[in-house]
Amino acid sequence: MPYQPIKFYQTGSFVAGNRLLDPAQRTVQSDERRSNTLTSGHRACQGCGEALGARYALDAAMRATDNRLIAANATGCLEVFSTPYPETSWQLPWMHSLFGNAPAVATGIAAALRVKGRSDVRVVGQAGDGGTVDIGLGCLSGMFERNDDVLFICYDNEAYMNTGVQRSGATPPAARTATSEAVGPQPGNSFGQGKNLPLIAMAHEIPYVATATIADLHDVEAKVERAMSFHGARYLHLLVTCPLGWGCESGASVSIARLATQCGLFPVFEAEHGTVTAATRIRKRVPVEEYLRPQKRYAHLFGAIPRPDVVARLQAIADRNIARFGLLETAADGAG
Repeated sequence: MPYQPIKFYQTGSFVAGNRLLDPAQRTVQSDERRSNTLTSGHRACQGCGEALGARYALDAAMRATDNRLIAANATGCLEVFSTPYPETSWQLPWMHSLFGNAPAVATGIAAALRVKGRSDVRVVGQAGDGGTVDIGLGCLSGMFERNDDVLFICYDNEAYMNTGVQRSGATPPAARTATSEAVGPQPGNSFGQGKNLPLIAMAHEIPYVATATIADLHDVEAKVERAMSFHGARYLHLLVTCPLGWGCESGASVSIARLATQCGLFPVFEAEHGTVTAATRIRKRVPVEEYLRPQKRYAHLFGAIPRPDVVARLQAIADRNIARFGLLETAADGAG
């Protein structure tokens, strides 16, 4: 684990958990001096996991850099809902790039700072899964290969949500999108397609790679701060729920993101220079069906003609992740 897990036992209490902690252990969001990097006034959908993830990640990065941070942001949901011209909800130096070149723009910013001798200012690039896994993959691979001093964050909502919920290279198998409809003998997105970007990043053997979800604020903040302690190329893949594209309740964004990790479909881990160094163990394992059922993009698996065979294939993927990253908590792990 990247941070010391903190357990609260407050049956019947309404005490805010952060108040029980030493100030150094509290989250950035509990600090009245937080930067509010993504502030009020944006136009994200109710329950948008991307807005939540960006606020968590960028506020943590601002704290880690003493508010000396510049962001390059690809076209996509995050850019569209936060900067409708001539307005902006960003409270840091922020540059809008094209859909596929945010890594290159972030690299250029880092190079300009280096020429000016500004080693105190750090750079973050950010995009959705479309701008990271598909359109921006070439630029991102180049950034990794050159080991440019940039932290790149992918806010993965598993489709091109801003343009109508089309399939991306991060869309999971069997998920329904506008371009992977729930029809035919293999409804939804095809198995065996897409890309595992965290593993691709690890293959470049860059200094730091991590995955996280909006369900664990402490983990997101710890990984961002850990990433900012390195120089060179770093990558954070953050799972963010999309109520519109996933067809889930807006109030369930965090709980569904948690189920993604607890069933094993989204492994949470850290890696340095191509080697996994830590993985977040599953404390209470759930079957993948528990994660799939609340989402309308998987409704075709549980309708009038259910598809337990497809659910079984998804369960096999989760089982493989659990074995691959050693995600099951043992008795010794839980003893502390």
